[in-house]
Parts: sequence; C-alpha cells; structure tokens
Amino acid sequence: MEKIDYKKEWKQLYNPSAKEVTEVDVPEMRFLVIDGEGDPETTTAFHEAVEALFSLSYAIKFKVKKGASQTDYAVMPLEGLWWADDMVAFKSGDKARWKWRLMVMQPAFVDEAMVATAIEDVRKKRALPALDRFRFERFFEGRCAQIMHIGPFSEEGPAIEKLHQFIASAGCELSGKHHEIYLSDTRKADPSKWKTILRQPMA
Repeated sequence: MEKIDYKKEWKQLYNPSAKEVTEVDVPEMRFLVIDGEGDPETTTAFHEAVEALFSLSYAIKFKVKKGASQTDYAVMPLEGLWWADDMVAFKSGDKARWKWRLMVMQPAFVDEAMVATAIEDVRKKRALPALDRFRFERFFEGRCAQIMHIGPFSEEGPAIEKLHQFIASAGCELSGKHHEIYLSDTRKADPSKWKTILRQPMA
C-alpha cells in the first residue's frame, strides 16, 4: 500500500525556500480547527487543542486506511493563524493577548461523516476537553507570500520583515492573518533546526 505525503504532492506550498520569499496561490482546503487565545507556551487550552487536533486527525487516518479504499496518507502538520484585537499587542510580543486558530489539513475525500465517526472513536478512548471546541471547515487564502524560517520561534522577526517587504515591493498590502506551519516536532528537535513556514496573504 503506497502512502501519500501531501507535503510532497504540494511541494510549492509546504517546502518554500529559506533564503528568499516566494509567491504562491493557496487553494481552498479543509481543516480541523480549534480557536483560542493566550500565551501558547503557558495556556492549557493551547496544548489541549494540539492534542485534540492530532488525536482526531490520526483517528480519521486509521479509519480511511481500514476502509474500502484502504488509502494511507501522512497526517499533515500543525498550522496556526495568529492575531490580536489590538495588533500592537501582537507586534510587541504581549502573548497573553494573542489569539490563535490551530488547524490540521485533511485530504479532500474526508467528509463530515468520517469526522463524526472519528470523534466518537476518540471520545471512547480519551477525555479531551478541546474536542468540544473543534470545527471542520473550508479555508481559502489565495495569493500569499511565504518563506521557510529555520530556528526558534523567537527569531522569526527578520523573516517576517522579509515577507512584509516583499508584499510592499509588489505594490500589495497584508491581507488576512499571519500564518505559520510547523514542520518540526518541537518536543524532539533542536530549536536551532526547527522548520516553520511563515505565510502571509496579500492583496
């Protein structure tokens, strides 16, 4: 049985250059989503959301693999949208006032019925409070600029500045929310080697 890796299928979206900003057209995709707010390093709700999203994503994957299609695929990485009601708080690093939307992309053939069945399976095995806050929805970004950041999250500033300069030089403005895609397992990898895609919609 061949295992599908959508990061390779959509290389232009999930493997950008770390040296220069590139422009991409991001199509509509479907995601498991949980919203929250507060410092991601200390807020219990953030860690509960990550746990719930991956528990549900793996439950869906195994359902599909054991189903009639017997399709196997790699679970996609965690993604996050970040903002604040007052963007000064976001730029200044006042993490307690940050808002976030955590997401894990699902293959196009995953539907509401599959998700509902997977939720019941997860609930039978574990009590995950964040499951009550999840949504399954479509998300479209369209025209975006992105770059790969290698290193700890605290050092993203220069790469983000590159994104914004690229967008301005194209005669465009920032549109939508700051988007990050986490390709590394931060529990195991050296922070100096963490890979994070930084993406910003532009219009």
